[in-house]
Amino acid sequence: MTRAETMARHSRARRVWAALAVYAERRVLIILFLGFSAGLPLALSGSTLSLRMADQGVDLGTIGLFSLVGVPYTIKFLWAPLVDALAIPGLTRWLGRRRGWLVFTQILLIAAIIVLGSLDPMLSPWLVALAALMVATASATQDIVIDAFRIESLKDEEQAAGMAWYVAAYRVGMLSSTAGVVALVAILEARGIDTASGWTIGYAAMGAMVLIGTAAALWAFEPETPVSPDTADNPPGARILDTATAAFSDFLSRGHALAILLFVILFKFCDAMAGAMMGPFVLDIGFDMAAYAGIVQGLGLAATLVGGFAGGAVARVLPMVTALWIAVIIQGGSNLVYVWQAYIGVDHGALALTVAAENFAGGIGTVIFVAYLSSLCGNTLYTATQFALLSALAALGRTVLSASAGYIAAAVGWPVFFSLTALAAVPTLAILWLLQRWGHFTTQPPPAD
Repeated sequence: MTRAETMARHSRARRVWAALAVYAERRVLIILFLGFSAGLPLALSGSTLSLRMADQGVDLGTIGLFSLVGVPYTIKFLWAPLVDALAIPGLTRWLGRRRGWLVFTQILLIAAIIVLGSLDPMLSPWLVALAALMVATASATQDIVIDAFRIESLKDEEQAAGMAWYVAAYRVGMLSSTAGVVALVAILEARGIDTASGWTIGYAAMGAMVLIGTAAALWAFEPETPVSPDTADNPPGARILDTATAAFSDFLSRGHALAILLFVILFKFCDAMAGAMMGPFVLDIGFDMAAYAGIVQGLGLAATLVGGFAGGAVARVLPMVTALWIAVIIQGGSNLVYVWQAYIGVDHGALALTVAAENFAGGIGTVIFVAYLSSLCGNTLYTATQFALLSALAALGRTVLSASAGYIAAAVGWPVFFSLTALAAVPTLAILWLLQRWGHFTTQPPPAD
């Protein structure tokens, strides 16, 4: 082996080591614990609450109405400017701008979860609804703050790794507040504690687990986030309005802003169209619910998490534009395995391969995409506001634009439908090509050595 070949091999080894070592960085590990705190409350005002209400005899009509308490998660961008514009008395001076907000939202979240758990949904359904809304609002606000903290505290080359940890911990948090709570209530009932008290204790335990995120906030270092001298002395209402308008103007003043926004909207479109019909597809071609639960949900989750870590490594080693090309291509290309599955039919091994391939690609794409969104929020005066707005736009591709997927599948059949979902990646690739040609990525940092 020549000296040049040896040096090249050592360089590749250093890059691989750097891609893996980033996950042990203190800044990145803090995002892991904050991810757990973010994932924990989602189900407590959603699926777990519905299960609790059913367990305590609430009628199905009332349970269905409670799905509305999740609205704060979809409109959280409306109050994101508060996080950028306002300080929390006492906490901001003690902990700093971002950590002060983190601890504040977590205190509110703990209190709201405990209150929600203490109320009886049979006796006070509307008070339960109000408490659930408080949990959802505090949780959505915590999400805003965590996103801003993550973007500002991590280096550019650490963003994808941080997001990989975040997604994995978020899922663990959700699992704790769903299966974990149910298991705890079952254990308490087996020991003679009545159902209502069991749920109260279960919710209190989940509230206490939010302290994991609080400990992470206290362990973290406050990122440098300046306060705009133009708004620092303004009244709170004026600061909020100024922050919202300035954040929007700041983004639109960039070159090719509209093309960037269109790329953000379309990035997950092909993936979302296929994902929206995965359940109906599996059942329609002959699989049972057991296969759906075990393979689609169980194996799918594992593949998504592995894909997330792979995406973090890719974004660490390669330039952002290269990582985005990889993400879009494999997201679209992985949908073609559904075409193969449609012709194979009921074959559990084939389904496992299909689910693993699609979810692995989706995990890679999600982490790289969020790292890209984070890189767009370079002005620390408006990090929370801009990321919340970009996230809301990204959700359009996953929700509104993919809403017609069922009609298309019914009209053309499964093989053609999934072929079309793969082709849906072409406009995204075209915009990516234009952005690269226009020099949008020239300011992206080089891959880590």
